[in-house]
Amino acid sequence: MIGTEHPSAAEVSMPLYLDEHEFVPGLTGAAVADAHARDMEVGPKYGVTYLRYWYDEATGKVFCLVDAPSPQAAEDTHREAHGLLADRLVEVQEGA
Repeated sequence: MIGTEHPSAAEVSMPLYLDEHEFVPGLTGAAVADAHARDMEVGPKYGVTYLRYWYDEATGKVFCLVDAPSPQAAEDTHREAHGLLADRLVEVQEGA
């Protein structure tokens, strides 16, 4: 259609959040991979996609990058998936 503008993918995407788990007891690479897999299973119910995660077994720290309609939706996904709620959840924007 002439004169109709379609929003770009960036204009219709949901906010990105980075969450931080300060200390997950008994953290292992396998455990965090399993938790991420559960997030991926449960997330669509809340409109959430967990994109990536980073972890440090020595400190028990975990960071998750999540595409979610709201902080509450991200938290609800973690709660249902495995119960490991983030200590902090910050909205972020990807740099170039």
